[in-house]
Amino acid sequence: MRPGQKERLNRFQMGLVALLVLAVGTYFAFAKDIPFTKPYELKATFDNAASLQLKSPVRIAGVHVGQVSKVEGAGNGSTASVVTMKLKKEALPIHSNAELKIRPRIFLEGNFFVDLKPGTPEAGEVDRDKAIPSTQTSAPVQLDQVLGTLKSDARRDLQKLLQGLGEGFGGEPETAEAADDDPDTRGETAGESLNDSLTDSPEALRGTAIVNDALLGQNPGDLRRLIKGTQKVTAALASRENQLKDLISNFNTTAGALAAEQSGLRRTIRVLPEVLEEANPALDKLNAALPPLRAFSLELIPGVRETPDSIDAALPWIAQARPLVSSAELGGLTNDLRPATRDLATFTDGFVRFLPQADLFNRCLTDTLLPTGDVVIQDGNLTTGVENYKEFFQSLVGFTGESQNFDGNGQYTRFQTGGGANRVQTGALGTDGPLFANALRKPLGTRPARPGARPPKKRTSPCYKQKRPDLNSARIGGGP
Repeated sequence: MRPGQKERLNRFQMGLVALLVLAVGTYFAFAKDIPFTKPYELKATFDNAASLQLKSPVRIAGVHVGQVSKVEGAGNGSTASVVTMKLKKEALPIHSNAELKIRPRIFLEGNFFVDLKPGTPEAGEVDRDKAIPSTQTSAPVQLDQVLGTLKSDARRDLQKLLQGLGEGFGGEPETAEAADDDPDTRGETAGESLNDSLTDSPEALRGTAIVNDALLGQNPGDLRRLIKGTQKVTAALASRENQLKDLISNFNTTAGALAAEQSGLRRTIRVLPEVLEEANPALDKLNAALPPLRAFSLELIPGVRETPDSIDAALPWIAQARPLVSSAELGGLTNDLRPATRDLATFTDGFVRFLPQADLFNRCLTDTLLPTGDVVIQDGNLTTGVENYKEFFQSLVGFTGESQNFDGNGQYTRFQTGGGANRVQTGALGTDGPLFANALRKPLGTRPARPGARPPKKRTSPCYKQKRPDLNSARIGGGP
């Protein structure tokens, strides 16, 4: 050895150091924790944890307090997942009523994180050997999941619904409908009229504030007791998850039946403005009924407290009601009624289209035809002074004389000698050609003078909006 140089490790010492380094590396590779500093582990069950990845952050009020260390299936044929999280000391304590939600991170971060609410001290600390149940966890619903639950027909119906709403709010009103609209909204779209309604919003919001103040109750603590009672009801409902799932399934069937009758719903929405016009008087009556309703609500509090027992008593009835709404019972009846409902909807749709045409005919009759029939035709010394529709019926009396024998122009043919210098010729009469005669006096022609052309027909304008014909505009006297 050189002077001052330390003695090197022998082979035994070098082997011992190598084994120690290998043992430490193996421990860190499998344990992934620093000795004596094992973090707090929290387990929670999520119905859908597919959006989570390992090392996804865990946050409390936006502060990073841990990360996801494991995601595994819950087993027993369930689709749920058990998520294991390693938390820092700053996250403790975790109480048994803690809530966890999987939320998306901001755009630049990407992925998801677990939003943890530690709960309240009154519930006590959570048992480390038990996972927080799925009733206290939730995950975001992805767009593909929403679209995956909708069949192609439902998606098509949803598109038609959105298009119909767009046309309803942005479409221009029809001419026949706009004529009967209120002057304040005439010519406006539904969206423009809705914007105009905002001018009345302060008064409406003032009434809403009065209603909200009434909901606080008459005595201190009424609202708190109402919320507490509601919490008990929701807790009882949460304890019946399977029954609630069945209820939602049946509601889905009902919603499907409503979607099948979309044309009827479209017509219902069409008459919704008329319903809204009747809503204001109804709201006034509702406002007058609020004081008795407040007293009724106070009397209802004992009944609300008994709601959980009522729900327990109603469960057997619900179990028997489910077969009633099955396909063999009311569900089959609904399917049988669909053809009749569809025909009725088709008839109603056609009748709705017929009514505007009938309205146009009635207006033409009352505004144009009948006033024209009341006009007295001025014809010089031949003026009768009566309405022209009466002259029409009176002329029928003369036509009836043609079927008699012994008054003017009867059935018998009469001949009278005559002649003159004025030659009269008819038009062509079939294969016989025209007829000729001689008259003593020159014919005067038609009276009044026959116009040279028929008046034009305006098919693009409603009859009742057109100018009434002037029956006295024709030239009086003989025509050609």
